[in-house]
Amino acid sequence: MKQRLNNMIKKLFTLVFLSTLTITAFAQTVTKSDVSFKIKNLGFNVNGTFTGLQAEIKFKPNDLSGSSIEASVASNTVNTDSEGRDNHLKSEDYFDVAKYPKITLKSVSFKRKSGSNYTGSFNVTIRDKTKLIEIPFTYTEVGNTAQLKGDFMILRTDFGIGGKNLILSNEANVSVSVEISK
Repeated sequence: MKQRLNNMIKKLFTLVFLSTLTITAFAQTVTKSDVSFKIKNLGFNVNGTFTGLQAEIKFKPNDLSGSSIEASVASNTVNTDSEGRDNHLKSEDYFDVAKYPKITLKSVSFKRKSGSNYTGSFNVTIRDKTKLIEIPFTYTEVGNTAQLKGDFMILRTDFGIGGKNLILSNEANVSVSVEISK
């Protein structure tokens, strides 16, 4: 009985160890990130950023169906270099950071376009609204790192941001750049 229990413990330990090794070998750590946006307000471009990107990136160019990306930023990190505007963006009218602390992105599928160019279908969630968005991006490897860069457009009203504000453009351009260790 004791021998059988020891064998079961060894098998369980081996299974956990191999699973951890597989996950660790496939996980890619974010080493640098930049999330920025641009939107017109009263006809002028307003630029801003979000910081503190958290991501689990498992991207393999030769195994797109086995790849995944999940990322988030804290909505209260919005920064447009204007404290008054930033506080307004954090309010219920815009990001409502008290109620919705994160903006998230989760991959659904990937397609290779050509060379290092890909398109990903992502569920993007801002506030309590989730929209499927196609995001073109590049994936390039240099040494022990890889870089993903993508630019896309969202409609703020799709996510309930800013209501029917007539002086704020509905289109916001978003740029994301992430460096990961391989």
